Amino acid sequence: MKNLLPFGTLLLLVMAGVFLSFKTDLAGRDQQEDIKAIENMSKARAEAFNAGDASAIAVHFTDGAFLMAPGTGKKIGPKAVEAYYQQIFDTYHTALESGYEEVKVDGDLAFGRGFAKVTLIDKASGDTIRGSSKYLNILERQPDGSWKTTHDIWNDNE
Repeated sequence: MKNLLPFGTLLLLVMAGVFLSFKTDLAGRDQQEDIKAIENMSKARAEAFNAGDASAIAVHFTDGAFLMAPGTGKKIGPKAVEAYYQQIFDTYHTALESGYEEVKVDGDLAFGRGFAKVTLIDKASGDTIRGSSKYLNILERQPDGSWKTTHDIWNDNE
């Protein structure tokens, strides 16, 4: 019986298959690490919102980031993001429950789609406002490997 493939070629094909499956596994694992890092960044932003710390929110936005909140003009960059949130914190005690329902990573870009439930209590009157919304974040990997928001947009569920 004649060999169809020489042993060396067969060995090379097997090794290539093992390498490719290992590489795919590593890529999947790296993506899971990226997703976890993005989710942790989102959690840090929510914790900062609950603490009324506008600057701790703004550090998670790139220099040219867009914040597109309902009923207001776009805010560009961390300073504008900080000012937007500081106005809220000056007027209200805040509570936020939020999280991603979906995160996808493609190279150095990612998006996160999520939900938010917000409670605002007016510091002067004690009146309470409750709302729920859906949001979409676009994120970019930074040179140090961290993730920051480039675009944050949401609208109300009501």
